[in-house]
Amino acid sequence: MFDSYELILLCAFLGLLSIAITGLSQRLGAPSLLLFLVVGMLAGEDGPGGVQFDDVETAFLVGNIALAVILLDGGLRTHVSSFRVGLKPALSLATFGVLITSGIVGVVAAWVLDWPLLNGLLLGAIVGSTDAAAVFGLLHGAGLELKERSGATLEIESGTNDPMAIFLTVSLLTLLDSGQTSGFGITLLAEFARQMGLGALMGIAGGFLLLPMLNRLTLSRVLYPLLAVSFGLSVFGLTNLWGGSGFLAIYLIGLVLGNRPLNYLHDIRWLMDGLAWLSQITMFLLLGLLVTPSTLMDVIYPGLVIAAVLMLVARPVAVGLSLLPFRFPLREQVFISWVGLKGAVPIILALFPLLTGLEYSNTYFEVTFFVVLLSLCFQGWTIAPLARGLGLDVPPHPEDREHLGVVLPGDVSRELLAYRIHAGSPADAYHLARLPVPPGVRQLGVVRQGEVLPPDDNLVLKPGDYLVLLTPSHEIPELPVLFSALPTPTHLAGTAFFGHFTLEPEVRFEDVCASYGVQPPDDLRGLDLDAVIRQRVHRLPVVGDHLRVGNIDLVVKKMARGKILQVGLKLLSD
Repeated sequence: MFDSYELILLCAFLGLLSIAITGLSQRLGAPSLLLFLVVGMLAGEDGPGGVQFDDVETAFLVGNIALAVILLDGGLRTHVSSFRVGLKPALSLATFGVLITSGIVGVVAAWVLDWPLLNGLLLGAIVGSTDAAAVFGLLHGAGLELKERSGATLEIESGTNDPMAIFLTVSLLTLLDSGQTSGFGITLLAEFARQMGLGALMGIAGGFLLLPMLNRLTLSRVLYPLLAVSFGLSVFGLTNLWGGSGFLAIYLIGLVLGNRPLNYLHDIRWLMDGLAWLSQITMFLLLGLLVTPSTLMDVIYPGLVIAAVLMLVARPVAVGLSLLPFRFPLREQVFISWVGLKGAVPIILALFPLLTGLEYSNTYFEVTFFVVLLSLCFQGWTIAPLARGLGLDVPPHPEDREHLGVVLPGDVSRELLAYRIHAGSPADAYHLARLPVPPGVRQLGVVRQGEVLPPDDNLVLKPGDYLVLLTPSHEIPELPVLFSALPTPTHLAGTAFFGHFTLEPEVRFEDVCASYGVQPPDDLRGLDLDAVIRQRVHRLPVVGDHLRVGNIDLVVKKMARGKILQVGLKLLSD
């Protein structure tokens, strides 16, 4: 009994310590995942904690559950609108990119470790996937927001590349175990189609089955998020039992739920956010406990070579080839290449050889752990400075985090929201009648210092007021922008990011040039600003894209549904 209490105390203490160091992570600019791993290693048998943990099966089970929860949360927070610029390149990175990365690293691993080629390719598959989701925690902690093209590509890649790495790892393990190579290529393609096809089918069907359950069942409010998690994990387990990709399935369930009218969506997201953090902390602490740091000394040389090839050769080559058809600007390709951050997935995949008793199984785990540590240190610490240096960050958009929401029972199409008016926001000092709320939104009243005020047209909004609205149940991105005021990040302050002038996209480019004494290129004459940006910058522009001609800098300022609504103009000094 006392052993049980000691275990509870140890787990609780490590959890408290991990939560406490997240603030330190932001101040140091270090990945929180790295610090969680370090805490686990310090608590392990080679550290002052002295805890001996070598239960690979438990670590594998916990790791799979944790990854499933993290992917469900990622799907809930992925907006379909990001598919416009990110879906095709992300899928290319998640399939061809992982395949190319794994192949290059596998050949190098076989050479440096003096292994057979298949064993080297297995190690390449294990470290082939990226943990791009960890990048966003680093960027947000540093006050950065990426341009949508890069951000959406990385976001979707992080949710879709894990199934490919798992598929390659399991397939190569099967080949090594059986020793039969004849006809393996055709078998591999059939297995890929089965896993991905079944995973996609189960995920989409499961999402659309869960959706009406959440909207129609009458439950206590706290049970709706638990229903979503339980159902998602059920589909995850069932898909894996049937030979499909459970990770792809649970990600797609989250994607369906997060982009359809849903009761208590914000409650579900809040709980999933907490569960995702708990999953990350638990998973990395456990993996840190599992490793014995003293054994890593034997793999320093091969680990350094493999990590260097992975970060400096394999990932850049894979990104360059995968994004070749999509006309990504060079600086965005450089950034995406460097954001091949490794996380929990490679370490968990490295448990497969241990579970099957494969030859070199300990070396697989030790090399993978060492590569992940190097990736978190070198890539994790430099992501934010690199984004600033390449000019890929834009002023942040207000997020829908502070509103109060009440779902109308039995009516999935509408909900009551109360937004707090922040000083300096667009709604501050605005007459209620003139407030530009989106279509379909009704103003019901204002709560000021505990007093309810009716929706009088002459009422002037003040900081601290709560404006009560009746809105459609789906998310309306224009609302947070009205009521929130975000400080401009220090590195963007004073740069007039979008310029001092705002132009309509229908303005003729040569008229703008003529106004400022700039000679327009012949191929851009007769075109409006929208057409010029799409021709010279990217056919799918995003906020923050800019084009310089002479001393004129045109910046995409506002977009909606793929259309440019406003273009900023800056005049640059010679």
